[in-house]
Amino acid sequence: QVQLVESGGGSVQPGGSLTLSCAASGSIFSINDMGWYRHAPGKQRELVAEIGSGGNINYADSVKGRFTFSRDNAKNTAYLQMNDLKPEDTAVYFCHAVITPYGLGFTSYDYWGQGTQVTVSS
Repeated sequence: QVQLVESGGGSVQPGGSLTLSCAASGSIFSINDMGWYRHAPGKQRELVAEIGSGGNINYADSVKGRFTFSRDNAKNTAYLQMNDLKPEDTAVYFCHAVITPYGLGFTSYDYWGQGTQVTVSS
């Protein structure tokens, strides 16, 4: 069974920093795309950053220059370094990955983490 487990959320003051981690585990043949989404109260879920298998990283305009997305393929782990956090960054952050597991005909599936709360407030 493939799982995504996030960690690193919490509460910070404006201007602070947090680093989120997303570890994929289980019977994994390959991980294709990985990304972070967030869902704030009263808003739709939005893409924060994503990285494809080719290594290209896309960021939401609202986080460009403040957030850095990285990926450690050897550890099946993705990171989101968030600097200069603003109150509008407050949301539940979800890790997403497109993974090909072993034993299922080498078909790729979408997986989501359980979410981690990020609160930015003074």
